[in-house]
Amino acid sequence: MSPISTHHRFRDPRSTKYDFLASVLVRCPRCDKAAHVVGGPESAGVHEPGLFAPRRLVCRYCGTAREWSRGCVALHRDPHEPPADPYFSVRLWLQTETRHGWVWAYNLEHLDLIRRFVQASLREGIPWHDHGRKMTVVARLPAWMQQAKNRDEVLRVITRIHVSLL
Repeated sequence: MSPISTHHRFRDPRSTKYDFLASVLVRCPRCDKAAHVVGGPESAGVHEPGLFAPRRLVCRYCGTAREWSRGCVALHRDPHEPPADPYFSVRLWLQTETRHGWVWAYNLEHLDLIRRFVQASLREGIPWHDHGRKMTVVARLPAWMQQAKNRDEVLRVITRIHVSLL
């Protein structure tokens, strides 16, 4: 029996959605091109600002710049609506709708984690007795994304989302 290659094995890295909020790719509300939501001026030099740290929306195409500090953070979302950034409530860049629901990611690292999970034939989750196991990104993916019968469709959509940045 040959060992399973690491390409087909996925071990949950225990990442949560909070781990991907340092830089979020969004649609610029002014020119509809790719923009970034990053840590604001007060969090300069901090690699990963906290959830409620100041943020800045910056578009390099049209020069739009907006500041966010100490307001509402909307991490929950309606599954029937397009996904939005939790700070400025603008649409995410890395998203598309499928016949099952939305595939979305805050940034390329988030999208890569989802892609690695979906393409893996062997998925190792966190033990049932481990605290916080249901809060990881991959544990909270919709059931249709986790099903092997939808693997090819989800991977095609992820590739299409990734190409949208080129």
